[in-house]
Amino acid sequence: MNRNDFFSSNCCNDWLLLSFIIVMDLLLKYFPNLSELQIIQFSKLHNLYEDWNLKINVVSRKDIDELYLRHVLHSLGIAKVIQFKPSSKIMDVGTGGGFPGIPLAILFPETQFHLVDSIGKKIKVVNEVSEGLSLNNIRTTHGRVEDIKDTYDFIVSRAVAQMETFVRWTRGKVSTKQHHGLKNGILYLKGGDLSEELKKYTSSSIYKLSDYFTEDFFETKKVVHLPMKFKKK
Repeated sequence: MNRNDFFSSNCCNDWLLLSFIIVMDLLLKYFPNLSELQIIQFSKLHNLYEDWNLKINVVSRKDIDELYLRHVLHSLGIAKVIQFKPSSKIMDVGTGGGFPGIPLAILFPETQFHLVDSIGKKIKVVNEVSEGLSLNNIRTTHGRVEDIKDTYDFIVSRAVAQMETFVRWTRGKVSTKQHHGLKNGILYLKGGDLSEELKKYTSSSIYKLSDYFTEDFFETKKVVHLPMKFKKK
């Protein structure tokens, strides 16, 4: 897709044009197989979040102009660790304004995402952004993850709590049926030194996002995979 094709199919303002350029320069650099629809959806994210951020502050105001680097590409770091299969089920716990769930839902349109947050106004933003992008693979819950009864292939999040607390919150929420090469469990976006926090989780694996993305922002960013252990029947 080039600029002329984008202009002909979208009513463009300055920010939509800039977003399209950023998507083409930044996201396609790391995800070159995006479809035209995905490019359009990613390009619309900034306008949607800027508009809703004026009403409900779900993205740091200093970060809104760095949305694609600090939020979208960061969320997509999980996709460098695993490619979710069609019909698999992913829960995003403490999704806030929809990260990492919404970027991942754009990237994996045949995967089902359940975005959960205990703050109702944040879920309202997620619902409005999802509707604005015509995403049909997202459902949301305003509530506590402990009250969710379903199970999922993976549970994703962006550092909403210490790992020990997060494991406690999500206990019993991971499916025992395997569909991926990577074992079912938690995929957690974290930063900094994790040696103490993960000391008791000897089965965890750490993937440095600096191995996949060259921008300085990712120098200390990581994806932690913690496979869930199941009792033998």
